[in-house]
Formats: sequence, structure tokens, C-alpha cells
Amino acid sequence: MRVTAVRSRTSLYGRVCLINAAVFGTAALVLVVSPATVSAKVTGREVLVLAVGLVVLLLANALLLRTVLVPLDRMAAQLDRLDGYELSERLPEPHGGVTATVARSFNAMLERIEDERASSASRALQAQEDERRRVARELHDEVGQRLTVVLLSIKRALDDAGPGAVDELLLARDNTRLGLEEVRRVAHGLRPGVLEDLGLAAALGAMANEVGARADVPIARSIGRLPPLPEEHELVVFRVAQEALTNAARHSSAEHIALHVGAGSDGVRLVVRDDGLGLSAGREREGLRGMRERARAVGATLTVRAADPGTEVTLSLPRRGLS
Repeated sequence: MRVTAVRSRTSLYGRVCLINAAVFGTAALVLVVSPATVSAKVTGREVLVLAVGLVVLLLANALLLRTVLVPLDRMAAQLDRLDGYELSERLPEPHGGVTATVARSFNAMLERIEDERASSASRALQAQEDERRRVARELHDEVGQRLTVVLLSIKRALDDAGPGAVDELLLARDNTRLGLEEVRRVAHGLRPGVLEDLGLAAALGAMANEVGARADVPIARSIGRLPPLPEEHELVVFRVAQEALTNAARHSSAEHIALHVGAGSDGVRLVVRDDGLGLSAGREREGLRGMRERARAVGATLTVRAADPGTEVTLSLPRRGLS
């Protein structure tokens, strides 16, 4: 036990020095106790003995250093393979030695980073949702009401307008009505009132209908019975489904899109699949990173994989995080 503690406190530099000292000390001891000598005029036999001794010395040194340095090389290769954004993977922790100490420290650092990132993402997403609600309220209460007043004014003007002004007023009325509908649509997208009023299943169905109608793409829906979810989890499921369906409808040139939401023994699972062009850097920029951040904020996992054809986006909320 004491030997293990001493080894763990010895630095890598110190261990390399000790290995080299042991190798060269052993070689010196062999030379002292052995009958071998070197004459004034070196013979071929003596050169051969020296060469063999040098080779043995180098091999012994290499084998001893290998036990210290090769695990570090393997760890460096594993670090290169780590995704700088997805930090769920951990380094294996061997038993004892400098490598185990480095691996434990690195894994502990990753856990702290993940916890802080999840906390920061949760706060940022909450602030974003609060801002969405504020903007939606402003659009509905201020801009929407002003456009409604404009429509009423145009209607009164039409009653008294002469023949030459009717066409212009009708055009202004139609444009104002379209603007009012667009404001209501944007406000609805910013704050899904149906989610608050009717629940997650109804909100997902209404949103799928809206996205499909706007993009003229059929969206097959399979929405099972869902357990009661915290408000934050419901919002994440809704936003991820909204982003995934919108990406598929706008950017994949898909002819069919499928939405599945269900609950199982392991939790709640959302799957959006399309038969479009598949993954691309453009689609990553269009919202996959935001979906990953939302999933991480509630302890869920998001996987995006290439289907045949198309793309499949899966959000998994573990049961342990739903209470």
C-alpha cells in the first residue's frame, strides 16, 4: 500500500529518470562484477560484446519506458477522438500509475463542464422563452390591435369612398389583413398557446398540421398517450419537434415526413424522420445545435442519424428525469 502511494506521488519526469538510472546502474554493475575487459587495442570480439550490450541496454530501457509512455500515447489518441461539443464520452481509467491519475482528473473535469453547461443552457433557454413570450405579447397586444384598428378604419373609409378610391382601399385592406394574419402566426410560433391550453399531444398535432400545410408536405403522426411532464420538458419536446419538422420541410426536399411520440418503460421518445436529401452542414446550422442544447438542459439525449433515405432525429427523455 505504501509503495503504491509513493508511485502515485512520483512525477512522470521522476519516473523516467528512475528507469534510466536503474538501467544504467544495472549495466555498470554488470561491468564491475563481470570478467569482461577491453584491451588497449580493441578487438572485433570486444566490439561485438559492446554492441550486444548496447542493444540489450537500449531494449531494456525501451521496454521499461513503454510501460509509462505508451498508455499516455493511447490517452492522447482518445482525447483527439473526443467531440468538443458532445462530452458524454469518458476516458477509461486503468489501475494505478500516472495514466490513471490523468484519466480520473480529466473525467472529473468533463463532468464539471457538463454540469455547468447544462445549467447555463437551462438558464439561457429560460431567458429565451421569456423573451419569446414578451415579443409574442407585444405583437398580439400592440401590433395586432393597431392593425385591427387600421382594418376598421379602411372599412369605414370604403363606405364613404368614391369610385376612384375603392380599388386602392380594397388593396390596402387585403394587405393589412395579410399582415395581421402573419403577425398572429409569428406570435403563435413564439408562444405556443395551444401547449398551455390543451397539452403536449394536441400542441404537437396542431403544429404538425401547420408545418405540413405551409410546406405542402404530408406529415404522418403517431402520438401516443404521454405521462404528465414538467412544463420545461413539455416545452423541450415541442420545440425540438417544431425545429426538426421545420428543417425537414424546408431544407431536405422530403416528400414524406413522419412524427412519432410515445412513452415506454425507459421514458418518453420523440422521433422525426423524413425521406429527403439527408444530413448536411447547412441543416446542422439550421437548428440541430439548438436542439442539442435544449435536450441537454433537461438531461435528455438527442441523436441525429442518416436514414435510408433521409434523416432521423430522436429525442429521448429518461424516466428518472420526468418526475
